Amino acid sequence: MSTVLECRKLAKHYGEGDLAEPVLREVTLHVQRGEACVLIGPSGSGKTTLLSILGCLLTPSGGELHIAGERVNFGSLRALGELRRTRLGFVFQHAQLLPFLSVEENLRVVGRNAGLERVALNGRINMLMQRLGLEAMRGKKPDKLSGGQRQRVAIARAMLHEPSILLADEPTAALDWHNGENVVDMLIAQAREARAALIVVTHDTRLLPKFDRVLSIADGCVKETPTLKPHAN
Repeated sequence: MSTVLECRKLAKHYGEGDLAEPVLREVTLHVQRGEACVLIGPSGSGKTTLLSILGCLLTPSGGELHIAGERVNFGSLRALGELRRTRLGFVFQHAQLLPFLSVEENLRVVGRNAGLERVALNGRINMLMQRLGLEAMRGKKPDKLSGGQRQRVAIARAMLHEPSILLADEPTAALDWHNGENVVDMLIAQAREARAALIVVTHDTRLLPKFDRVLSIADGCVKETPTLKPHAN
């Protein structure tokens, strides 16, 4: 495996001088292709802030972020937009689908923005719909879908352009246990299939054994904790 995501002493604070409030404190982290990581921590510990920086949605106050060996230039809106379109996939707590478009149309918007050619886009849409059980929902609008179905569409949307990094912020928070577990299983399966680095923020500790690595954050610092893999019978 090769490193696709690397943080070097990432820091984030709000305010200046004596009034500065640190949120992240020199976070250093390496994630390999195909690795499934989970990020846990108490409310206000910096989980969403870190994920937003990794997803190039928020600028750090210090340190460096490297994606596929290249340092991210947070000063260039054009470069950040290109990274989000081509290398990053993001699944939010709420699916955030465009309500006036069908499932297929929601996917096509992402594919066109990523520059996929029509034949390749059609192939990716068909493959993901089949793999995620969305064929029967192709022409439906988001308001006709259940919460679990909307999150499946969100996973398909995030994976459509074959990103090398997949990030998910509390993707199961609005779902019951059964649907939430299915969503996490699909995220992990899709990431491993595509050899994408996966980082999921969750508050549900029952999901931890599913991941390769458990990262915990407290007081703005990240450390790795042992995974609790289930024992084989």
